[in-house]
Amino acid sequence: MESEASSFESSETLAALVASTPLLEESWKVCGVADALVDSNFAVNRVGGTAYVGFSGVKLGAGVDQSCLNLVPLPDELFSSLCLDGADPAMVHAGLLQLFQSVYSDNLFRDQKVEIMNTSKLIVITGHSIGGAIASLLTLWLLCRLQTICSVICITFGSPMLGNESFPRVILQKRWAGHFCHVVSQHDIVPRLFFSPSCSFQFISEENKTQLFRVVLDSLGVVSRGECKSSFCPSGSYLFCTNNGAVCVDNGMVVIKLLYLTLLNGSQSSSLEDHLGYADFIRKVQWQFIENRSFMGGNIPESSYEAGITLALESLGIASHELNSEDAKEALKKAKKLGRTRNLNSANLAIGLSKINPFRAQIEWYKTSCDNSVEQMGYYDSFKQRGASRRGFKVNMNRIKLGQFWDSLIDKLEANELPYDFHKRAKWVNASQFYKLVVEPLDIAEYYRTGMHLVKGHYMQHGRERRYKIFDKWWNTENGTDHPTARSRFASSTQDSCFWAQVEEARDGLIKVRAESDARKFIKMLEDVTKFDQYAKRLIENKEVSQDVLAKNSSYTKFIEEWNDFQSQLQLLQPQFP
Repeated sequence: MESEASSFESSETLAALVASTPLLEESWKVCGVADALVDSNFAVNRVGGTAYVGFSGVKLGAGVDQSCLNLVPLPDELFSSLCLDGADPAMVHAGLLQLFQSVYSDNLFRDQKVEIMNTSKLIVITGHSIGGAIASLLTLWLLCRLQTICSVICITFGSPMLGNESFPRVILQKRWAGHFCHVVSQHDIVPRLFFSPSCSFQFISEENKTQLFRVVLDSLGVVSRGECKSSFCPSGSYLFCTNNGAVCVDNGMVVIKLLYLTLLNGSQSSSLEDHLGYADFIRKVQWQFIENRSFMGGNIPESSYEAGITLALESLGIASHELNSEDAKEALKKAKKLGRTRNLNSANLAIGLSKINPFRAQIEWYKTSCDNSVEQMGYYDSFKQRGASRRGFKVNMNRIKLGQFWDSLIDKLEANELPYDFHKRAKWVNASQFYKLVVEPLDIAEYYRTGMHLVKGHYMQHGRERRYKIFDKWWNTENGTDHPTARSRFASSTQDSCFWAQVEEARDGLIKVRAESDARKFIKMLEDVTKFDQYAKRLIENKEVSQDVLAKNSSYTKFIEEWNDFQSQLQLLQPQFP
């Protein structure tokens, strides 16, 4: 089972959680303890059932290899479940990854890690500066392995950017973005450092602060205006802290925009001072949550929406008369709109589902007519061998339209444009399962009808659409893999939507095994066909197939005839293949 998605609906919920509980204060405290330890670069503090693991930015900063400034893929042995189909791999800063691997392999850390995982209800991984980057990588490693709901949260303070554009995308795809809260003070230079390709940790010093501030500000401005792309992208939620309060956003482009706009009114000195002053900011964030806020300007907007935007602007430390205030307002409005968009998208998809359901119903009617046809080929083979009929054309178009709808739904889900628990809601789990059982056999039929198996290989390994693999995970996560209850009649749809692809592969295997002269290959191929035959018989015995499987002229019936014939011939080959 995969680790569960974060239960945080939006950045606002996450911000309320960390600001209204001891999470921020306790996280910062354990970072300070880690800095003070003589023989370790991390510290552990337990508060009830919660374990806080803090990494020292001071000690770990000295261990970063300054020659490793490039981006490298996350190693499979540590992050094996992180991959994006057909996309660039998630990559991270080579020096920070190397530092994490050295921490991970430390014997003291390994011993404590096992104990913490076995005895804690909630694990909070935290770190300041470079320690925050190590905390993020450890959290990611834990998420790849944990199976409990919301068992780990990462809170960083002034952490540098960690990965490329695919890095936040894979976190969004896994529904893990809500596990990461990156606290950034108003002018802290470190979270903004890597937006300048020429800067690294070695440039952070009193002597270089003037040049460093200017270079980072200029580079960040170019990236925020979209004039060029940065090698690094934000991931998770960002809690921007100032002396006036805090604002939390989770959209990457908005984060970059606010990183630039809040730095505009900074200075060389404040860019370093703010990196060390998180204790004061944390106290002010909690005061803001507890106490009632008042408008600094005194003029309260009539609209509650505008009032909220104005309060957020003030919390960012940007006065309404400053030149960058309008850009900041637009960024905040975009962040607010994106938050509301998730529920709106969900509602629109529900409307869209009601509109495309008739397409699936028409395919089901087509299946019934095929199953009752005098040709006795069944649903799968009737579609595979269809002629240029109007009915066949319409069913094929319905198949394509349904696929487009579900692909667009997955795109929205992976872009974090739908509610966090969308993929666990019974409405969508069941709808996707019904769609898969009815339509995937048609996709398989079209794949073999057009000869794609001769070009790309068999469907299961080379042709299956990604949406079906995702729907398998949804269904198995919510319903488990237990055996279904006994049936008294055959299913309306075969419960293994890839059954016909396995039939095609088994028939092809029979052709190849007849021509195979190598004894070992022959036996292996024979075992594969035998396994499918046994599997199919179990499905039929349990009535987990549709009646079209047993149709007189179906591909499965032909397979059984070919298989029985081959087994008869095999008796004559026994002396040759003992």
